Amino acid sequence: MPAITIRPYRAADAANLTRLFQAAVWHIASRDYTPTQVRAWAPDIIDGRRFGERCESKSTWVAEVGGCIAGFSDLEPDGHVDMLYVHPDFVRRGVARALLEHIENVARSFKYRRLYAEASITARPAFEAAGFRVIVPQSVTLRGEALTNYRMERRLDAGPAPGPGAA
Repeated sequence: MPAITIRPYRAADAANLTRLFQAAVWHIASRDYTPTQVRAWAPDIIDGRRFGERCESKSTWVAEVGGCIAGFSDLEPDGHVDMLYVHPDFVRRGVARALLEHIENVARSFKYRRLYAEASITARPAFEAAGFRVIVPQSVTLRGEALTNYRMERRLDAGPAPGPGAA
């Protein structure tokens, strides 16, 4: 597989990231959530302009593989990772790991003490592999549908994330 490159979000990415978000939820998260939950989370019609504004409002990075957008993630000034999505064609190829490693490096450069997220059932293993731990499972309501996710945290004052196979 070609190398994964991480670059900053550009306004021209909005439509592609909107479609990637939908594809990730519809085709990947659908393994862990019901069809009605999936459509509440990622409806058929999403305002691409508003989605782009959401990406622009914080530090957002795009992962590319061979020139194709493979995933994206973001980081808010308080250490919150709001979004982490990988295109279905690039699942299990290290894209989520590369994005989380990039975010951790940025957070460390700004001397953040922790990262935290509300990870879906689907994303939980990727966050755990990056050294996050579950604080508490929770239920969130989107468009009238209850979805389970996990409040997770990664302390940065404890050193780098464990490597593959670390206990």
